Amino acid sequence: MKNQIESKRENIPKTKIPSIPKKTLIIIAIHILIMIAVISINDLNYSAKVALFAFLSAMILWVTTKFSAGWVAISLIAFIILMNAAEPDLLYNSLSEKVVWLMIGAFIIGEAVKKSGLAERLSLFILSKSNQKDNVVLGLSSVLFTSAFFIPSTSGRAALSMPIIKQVSQKFSSNEQRVLAIIAPVIILMSTSATLVGAGSHLIGIGFLESTVGESISYIQWLIWGVPFALVVTIISLLVIKWLLWPRDGEKTIENVQHEEKIITRKFQNDEKKTMILIFFLIIGWMTESLHGLDIELITVIGAIIFMMPNFGIISWKQGMNAVSWNLVVFVAAATALGKVLVDTGIVQWIENEMISVLHMFVGAPDWLIVLMILVITVTSHLYITSHTTRAIVFIPGLIIFSELIGVNPSTVVFLSLIGMNYCVTVPVSSKALLLFYEEGEISYDARNLVKLSALLMPLYILVIMLFYFSYWQWTGMQL
Repeated sequence: MKNQIESKRENIPKTKIPSIPKKTLIIIAIHILIMIAVISINDLNYSAKVALFAFLSAMILWVTTKFSAGWVAISLIAFIILMNAAEPDLLYNSLSEKVVWLMIGAFIIGEAVKKSGLAERLSLFILSKSNQKDNVVLGLSSVLFTSAFFIPSTSGRAALSMPIIKQVSQKFSSNEQRVLAIIAPVIILMSTSATLVGAGSHLIGIGFLESTVGESISYIQWLIWGVPFALVVTIISLLVIKWLLWPRDGEKTIENVQHEEKIITRKFQNDEKKTMILIFFLIIGWMTESLHGLDIELITVIGAIIFMMPNFGIISWKQGMNAVSWNLVVFVAAATALGKVLVDTGIVQWIENEMISVLHMFVGAPDWLIVLMILVITVTSHLYITSHTTRAIVFIPGLIIFSELIGVNPSTVVFLSLIGMNYCVTVPVSSKALLLFYEEGEISYDARNLVKLSALLMPLYILVIMLFYFSYWQWTGMQL
């Protein structure tokens, strides 16, 4: 009897306790460490601590997990509200952010450019120049770099380039397409430094400089300093991306498109002409923002409305709405709200005060150390201030005061700071151009590849600025 009972016990299947994956345990451990570190900051109030923890959690989950980026952002916004660290309006008002409407308009305009046939014509023109993939990528990069002189908005350049990138990418493998989705926004961002009107933050910084110390940097002077630097750093960025991320085992050539020459040489169709005219007026509207006072975001939405206008537009309302990546729009809304709450709760102000207090220690320090400290602060600022414009508003006044305190040229400090702030390649939320290509659907990239790229590109970016300052820029009149 006893033997029978024992044999039955042996036959009973043992319930296996599910083991927690090692990666999950590491992520949980990191969250616990972050929570302890945030709680220990005495200068932050309760709301600021909750917001900072939520923001850092989002950064970790976006990079280390395959959770939908939109779900992570929305969940953490809800977490902040449930913890009574913010009002529910934080969630509701997130959809009223300017960047949300910019992206909606950009997707619609991109679809119109595609439907008109203009994107196909432009992409085939690039492809017809060479059947080597490296040459095609170089041609695309050249077009994107040149656009910085005509379209003073990184998001505008990204919106207009998206249909062309999608069209060209059809000749590339899926792995290569993911790299193209990184190349396009990175080239757009790196070329921003070429011109004074390349980013709104440049104009904000110069405005602070003029109103505070009565100095300025002219458009021509910026071109002299900015174009060579932007060209060098763009080439380096392209080479690093190709070396680090481009598939090694892919085909080097693409299908010959010479038989499609008739598409390139055919007469422009009515829709193509109409699209070119509307885009021309869009660019004029973007360039003259300071004259008419209308935001770039509003101009983009107005352009999208005209593109969908019944009996006149290029696409229908339904086609325009279907072209919008609503998954990405919701993510951007929530992610922008996460960045905004850092400002509202005083976290950004606290970070600024801590950094400026550190800078005050460098009175009498050698030039190389002053330049390096300015660059470390401004280049890394995109990690905790997601808005390019906000970075300029937060840091430039303090850096101008710092320059007067230690007796250095404020114009040089402002220029170096603005160039440093133009770097924002680590996480998608730090740039509208990166966001437009993130989780878009047809062509998108992995956020982990962005972090991998930035780990190498960020120190190189700082090094290039240092080399330029102590060589070409000093030869052309820039001095601390």
